[in-house]
Amino acid sequence: MSSCWGRLGLWACGVLFGTAGISILKSDDAKKVYTHVTAAAKRGGASVMETYTTLKENLDDIAADADDINEERARQKEEREIADAKALLEAHAAKNEQK
Repeated sequence: MSSCWGRLGLWACGVLFGTAGISILKSDDAKKVYTHVTAAAKRGGASVMETYTTLKENLDDIAADADDINEERARQKEEREIADAKALLEAHAAKNEQK
């Protein structure tokens, strides 16, 4: 029988603390805390977005520079191939003139 009263007492304490907890969570002081925490989270989010934007701009610059390097290398390779082809044609023409 005392076990039943013990359980009933625990349940009553739980209800009391739950009701008091809800009242505390709805209080003006608690709302101020929520507001400050939310403001801090928004500031943190803004800071993350600023960092993301800066990083993205830097990566875009790096990608553009890499594209420029690759285009320059391709142009140089094409010029070498053209020069090699001209040299081959000149050598072939010189060989034909000797005959």
